[in-house]
Amino acid sequence: MHGVQTSGLKPDWQLPVPSPPAREHSHQLTGLIREEIHNNGGSISFERYMEMALYEPGWGYYSAGASRFGESGDFITAPHVSPLFSRCIARQCRQVLAAMSSCDILETGAGSGIMAQDLLLELEALGSLPERYLILETSADLRARQKGLFASRFPHLLPRITWLETLPEQPLDGVIIANEVMDALPVTRLLLDKGVLHELCVGHDGDDFYLIAAPRPVDHVHTYWEKVADYLQTPLPEPYETEINLRLDAWIRSVSTTLNRGVMLLIDYGYPRYEYYHPQRDKGTLLCHYRHRSHDNPFLYPGLQDITASVDFTTLAQSALENGMQLAGYTSQAHFLIGCGLPEIAAAVQDGKDCPEPAVSAQVKRLTLPGEMGERFKAIAFTRNFTEALMGFEFADQQERLWRRNT
Repeated sequence: MHGVQTSGLKPDWQLPVPSPPAREHSHQLTGLIREEIHNNGGSISFERYMEMALYEPGWGYYSAGASRFGESGDFITAPHVSPLFSRCIARQCRQVLAAMSSCDILETGAGSGIMAQDLLLELEALGSLPERYLILETSADLRARQKGLFASRFPHLLPRITWLETLPEQPLDGVIIANEVMDALPVTRLLLDKGVLHELCVGHDGDDFYLIAAPRPVDHVHTYWEKVADYLQTPLPEPYETEINLRLDAWIRSVSTTLNRGVMLLIDYGYPRYEYYHPQRDKGTLLCHYRHRSHDNPFLYPGLQDITASVDFTTLAQSALENGMQLAGYTSQAHFLIGCGLPEIAAAVQDGKDCPEPAVSAQVKRLTLPGEMGERFKAIAFTRNFTEALMGFEFADQQERLWRRNT
């Protein structure tokens, strides 16, 4: 492949060094990726590299069986910060379930299973358990961990839970939930330089992976970027690196067709489009997580670290609307949790002495403060054949930010 070659990012040696077995695991996956590059003529798309690094069967980050979540893993999600998060989600689910009959909940990508646990316990306490709680989990290891969690701690809930490897064939009535799922969809990386758009692909020199700027992206990548650039209206500084998620539309289309009637609730970190492609965000949003350290080197320890990119919520909303969904609300995680009763739930926990007051306050702050998870994470909901206003967006609904332009 011809074009401008950009050097690969160098490892941050302040990061913890993997154990010898872990390093060998990464070495094996690295060999598979190099073979893929060789068989493809010397380079592969970054999207393909990210897919292999995260999902290669038996070797990828989410496929290999190591602990990824919580204090012993590489990052902490909101359900691990505090059960208050899942209890708030349960209150939103209860509102939808109460307005319907014969309802299910489908959670996609349940991770450790901690959100499913706390959500079901809260619904049980509220007398609002769904008929079925479906968990879509493609990782065999994670399915086993989730089943083990419920079998050891709350076996009475197991009869309500069904694990799936693919989306259900029959559309359901109820609620679909995805927390921190979309950020792990493989992305296409781009470079805008001297008026020319390049796709950043991945090559290797025998020792290291590196980025290659292809002379021109394939047509569908170029077409996608033209729509983005037209929406932004104002030119971006050059050189400008960023990414686009070509898989987001297909993901939304497949998940949305699973819902016959009810609500699809998605929570993730990201921005509306005018903020995502901000002139100052000239290195994109790609981020890696390893042992609770964040860095920007996607080529460090393949298979041992998480690789993510923020969500373009404007693209997400457009895709959902084009697939027959209705936009029900968009706001920050902090505003959503407040709308679902976080202050009242936290106060009740403190009054009941179930948790020391300083600990509860610290959990609330981490979930809601702008410098923590409160503003960086967003909540967005879509409905089908459901018209009741959702409580999570009553405190503050910021849908207008989705359609703002950077003029």
